[in-house]
Amino acid sequence: MPFTPLVCVVDFHHARGPEIELWIGAPPARDPASDNDWGLIPYMALPDGAHSLTEEFSYFTLVQKGAEAGEEQSVFGISCTQQLDAAKLLWKSEDVTRSAVQKAVVALTDRPGEFGRLREKLSVVTRAWFAQRDFRDVEILERFQENLVHEAEQTEEERDQYFGLSLRELVHTYKWQTLVLFKCLLLQPKMLFFGSHCEQVCQVQFSLLSLIPGLVRNLQDCAAPHLDQYARNARPQDSVKTSDRASLLAYMGLPLQIFGKGSLFGPYTPLQQLDTLTDEGTKSYILGSTNSLLLSQKERYCDILINLDEDTVSVLSPTLRQATTLSTADRRWMDFLTQAVNDTWDETDPSRPKTHGYAGSEEFIRLQFEEYLVAFLSAEKYHQYITKQDAGDPKALLADVEGDPSIEFATTFRDAWRQTENYKLWQRLTDDHLFDIVEPRHPCAGGLTIEDVQRRLAAQVSELHLDERFNQTRDVVNERLAAGRTQVTSAFNKVWADIEVMREAQRKRSEEARAAAAAAAPEDENKPPQQQQAGRFAKPDMQQAQANVQAASQRASAYLSSWGTWAAEKRKQGWRAKAETPAATPSPAAKPAVTSSDDRPHVTTVAELGNGATSEPGKKSLDEGQAPAEKEAPAEAKHDHEKQ
Repeated sequence: MPFTPLVCVVDFHHARGPEIELWIGAPPARDPASDNDWGLIPYMALPDGAHSLTEEFSYFTLVQKGAEAGEEQSVFGISCTQQLDAAKLLWKSEDVTRSAVQKAVVALTDRPGEFGRLREKLSVVTRAWFAQRDFRDVEILERFQENLVHEAEQTEEERDQYFGLSLRELVHTYKWQTLVLFKCLLLQPKMLFFGSHCEQVCQVQFSLLSLIPGLVRNLQDCAAPHLDQYARNARPQDSVKTSDRASLLAYMGLPLQIFGKGSLFGPYTPLQQLDTLTDEGTKSYILGSTNSLLLSQKERYCDILINLDEDTVSVLSPTLRQATTLSTADRRWMDFLTQAVNDTWDETDPSRPKTHGYAGSEEFIRLQFEEYLVAFLSAEKYHQYITKQDAGDPKALLADVEGDPSIEFATTFRDAWRQTENYKLWQRLTDDHLFDIVEPRHPCAGGLTIEDVQRRLAAQVSELHLDERFNQTRDVVNERLAAGRTQVTSAFNKVWADIEVMREAQRKRSEEARAAAAAAAPEDENKPPQQQQAGRFAKPDMQQAQANVQAASQRASAYLSSWGTWAAEKRKQGWRAKAETPAATPSPAAKPAVTSSDDRPHVTTVAELGNGATSEPGKKSLDEGQAPAEKEAPAEAKHDHEKQ
């Protein structure tokens, strides 16, 4: 039974809430809401959060009741909500008590494929009606309803219209997850779309449905789980005309009937309709909501959640997550499609490519998914064929097809799809030799290649904006390196300054020792010549001289060994400069000098060693306890040795 388009006005009353104010186009003395049990229209037409927007749209589904139960069909509604300052009204009713008036104009039709054009007309009509500032004048709404009826009576062939359904934005935002959503659609799970803007939530769902050829024009059973008219009336195609796209798609069993027995489609679903979702007869559905209360109970109401505010896809069911895992060929195919969209992306106008060409356009994306789906259906029929045939029969296989091409579409997805209701209907309506018409081959068949890895890495780098982050990191690293070089230079300068201080101290001690020796020389000159001669030519004690020389050599070796150990430790800590140190072979009996608290070795000069200084604190000098003559013996022996 053909449906006559209707128009109604929904008003938000401050005390009674949303309610239907009037009907336009309905039979006299009849209330379509009462006749068809459309009591939820006010809540569907005024979505949650619409009061915060100047203009908002809502899409919803209803069931029209006929004379018999079998004549029920789905009706589609689209509403445009606007508000006006009450002070600007030329005439106010007694019910206007608030500062703003909010109303929605609703159009009902049975042709969801025309929603794109209908949405634009409804927006213009609603603005013009509000611009009158007198809601008693509804003539413009009456003319609008008459125009809808006139278009519905036209017999010209209905064409697909996807105005406002941006697939480019869908692919650009969700990338490879777009194919996951498409596969989930075929598996008929419980899908929930959530977002703050009702129109965006609704349009994303229609965009996803439009990827299945012909589905938007065959949604007559989507409004309620008990509707099953398409499955009862559908018949297999007896012939096919390959040059006619519509004939070819019908022969391939398209559109797949996603919404049939036990399924429901609600682009916008208010909370008042949740009891239908939990009913035993509701097995699967696709619905949208703007109420965040559903997020707190997402495990109860959905198998997969698409949050449009956060641009995330959450597969909550483990079985569904495994079934929608993409194969290598799937990822390659989706990467090519995503790259085509990103290469032609225009931030100022996301709906069309910046090149104004075919690649990356809406039609390009839709035909790519059509090719993918048709190839999958053909591969499934070929899989059934080779499974039934004898493996040793060469006639069982196609010459140009290797192995089982359905594996390229992921075996887990193929097995899960066989359990759905739309598969059973497709299997009943299609021929067993579809692969003779369409080649059973994945569009991007083949194993993983290095090009796939490079392309995927490039896409991930682009998503993470690593170039920008690397630039920031590079600047920070350069600053740290500059600061580190300054600190290391300061440390080296301090070390060398300390070394110079030690050298200066050693030089002063040497000069003091030489001055003391020069002061003692005149005393020897005042002695009688006989004593001086005896002292100069006295026979030296060679044994004592050798012992003193050996002791001085051991002390010098201990000093050099201690200094070398300390310098080696400093070089391990980061010194790059080379320090010149005298090479000496340490004596096994020598002990290293004790270092001070500032990590510098105690420096003992050769003069100190000659004067009887010890290299270890607390250790008695070797000269202690000796007679004065014995202490002077080494100096006299050295003097005699020089004369000789």
